[in-house]
Amino acid sequence: MTDVLVSGASVAGITAAYWFARHGYSVIVVERHPGLRPGGQAVDVRGPVLTVLERMMLRAAADHVRTRMRGASVVDRDGNELSQDTESTPTGGPIAGPDIELLRDDLVELLYDSTKLNCEFVFDDTIVALDDDGAAVGVTFEHADARSFDLVIGADGLHSHVRRLVFGPEEQFVERLGTFAAIFTVPNFLDLDYRQIWHYGDSTMAGVYSARNNSEARAMIGFMDPDLRIDPRDTEAHFAELEKRMADDGWVRPQLLQYMRTAPDFYFDEMSQIKMDRWSKGRVALVGDAGYCCSPLSGQGTSVALLGGYILAGELKAAGDDYELGFANYQNEFQDYVKRNQWLVVDNIPGGAPIPQEVFERIVGSLTLKDY
Repeated sequence: MTDVLVSGASVAGITAAYWFARHGYSVIVVERHPGLRPGGQAVDVRGPVLTVLERMMLRAAADHVRTRMRGASVVDRDGNELSQDTESTPTGGPIAGPDIELLRDDLVELLYDSTKLNCEFVFDDTIVALDDDGAAVGVTFEHADARSFDLVIGADGLHSHVRRLVFGPEEQFVERLGTFAAIFTVPNFLDLDYRQIWHYGDSTMAGVYSARNNSEARAMIGFMDPDLRIDPRDTEAHFAELEKRMADDGWVRPQLLQYMRTAPDFYFDEMSQIKMDRWSKGRVALVGDAGYCCSPLSGQGTSVALLGGYILAGELKAAGDDYELGFANYQNEFQDYVKRNQWLVVDNIPGGAPIPQEVFERIVGSLTLKDY
């Protein structure tokens, strides 16, 4: 039995772990956080991902916890409504149709519940060093004893530690998009009824949308600055930057900045993409944002991550004992689809030409999904 270590209990990581286990591999998932990471924005699963969820017997469960948004409004700095849309929302696109919008942490919980009985999950630990000698990968952990694995999969996000250890510094692969955003849980203090409200300043934005049957809400605040460089792990610096830029831009920004500091799931980062010529080296491969982050601006980051986990495990199974062939086929099968989805960010970059919905749907549906 092939031993696989997956670094990161992410959408891509847990999906890959599920399918590796289903194909007969022995799988351990290591996650730096003490548990499943809470929070995150509303994400969309669409196109071929719906087929993957069906094969995991999760499509009905995902539909059950969908956000069920009814529309969105745009307001001025005093809260006066400027426009209303009952056919689409900024977070989920068209309201009608087969696509499923759900909270990121609800999707991760569904994936985890389907995977945890067949894989070992180790929380509150991380990889410190990797030594690929050709026959196996020696892994040193921060807390657990060192051991060897046949394969190591980096699913540890945009700022992947596995990628840095094996392929080199992040700066070689990152393409910055000049936009920063924070997302966090707040009370439903606007009494939103399955709705969203957004306000756009000259260089900042703020939005609030109801969540979990209106029992809470998620807030998103962001700004544009192509020159800013900030440590993605320095939360206090994130708070200070947001307060400096947001406080005078009107609407409910002062309340959001207060909620921000006590939110249990505050997340902040620069919108970026990862572009690499190769997603594997030796016995180590990358999946999801670690290898080919599309960024939330594409509207396809979660779907691409989930598809990547499915295809990676499937191609390795199809290649039998030849892991190098499996890794190569994984990239050959998926890289053009990734590039097309990364291109979608032009629809959400200020000044970019809007992408017609039919073009978006054609790109989303342009992958022929194998049944491994």
